Amino acid sequence: MEKSIANTQAAVSPAAAATVQSLPSTEAVTQPSRRRLPDERKAVVHHFSVGGHEGYLIVGLYDNGQPGEIFIRMAKAGSTIAGLMDSFGIAVSMAIQYGVPLRALTDKFSHTRFEPSGWTPVKEIGYAKSLADYIFRWLALKFLSASPPQTGADGNPTIVPAPASLARDGIGQSEANTPACKECGTIMSSNGSCDKCGNCGSTSGRFVESPPQCA
Repeated sequence: MEKSIANTQAAVSPAAAATVQSLPSTEAVTQPSRRRLPDERKAVVHHFSVGGHEGYLIVGLYDNGQPGEIFIRMAKAGSTIAGLMDSFGIAVSMAIQYGVPLRALTDKFSHTRFEPSGWTPVKEIGYAKSLADYIFRWLALKFLSASPPQTGADGNPTIVPAPASLARDGIGQSEANTPACKECGTIMSSNGSCDKCGNCGSTSGRFVESPPQCA
């Protein structure tokens, strides 16, 4: 048996042996590293309201001022949405600490659509299609915007009241007398005798004497 093994080893060409020796071992594979935040860190606490659903977004910061973790606390503790958003915040925090860029996360989760959705008091966001949409658009405004929005004394984006004429489901008239899009909630713009959404392309049927003629 030993003689057979020796003959097999001798039959292996020097080039093949060198190839086998050059293959990396499993121990040499680089493992992802987690960049934890220090035990004492700065944080930003942001109160939000999306379609009447209120909560707090707590963003823990690295020493360079960039997010290292997020916690999402809904006002209705114990609800299904509160549990889901809590778990979602932990998953996002782990992704950030293992090196996933915040830009990649905001690009992925911004404009995702599910309930609850609705109008927000942040002028730069307006209508949020979901809680995830609001949170990541706010994070982009706060930490990624090349031209940061005007901020108040607390460093948060300027908060303005939502238009009082907007209906509860995000369908109503704006100050320019154009409705919100029934598909995505974006304020539409006048286009001939009807209104057109610049976000999804939907058109409204607003007309008086003649049917709408939209481009």
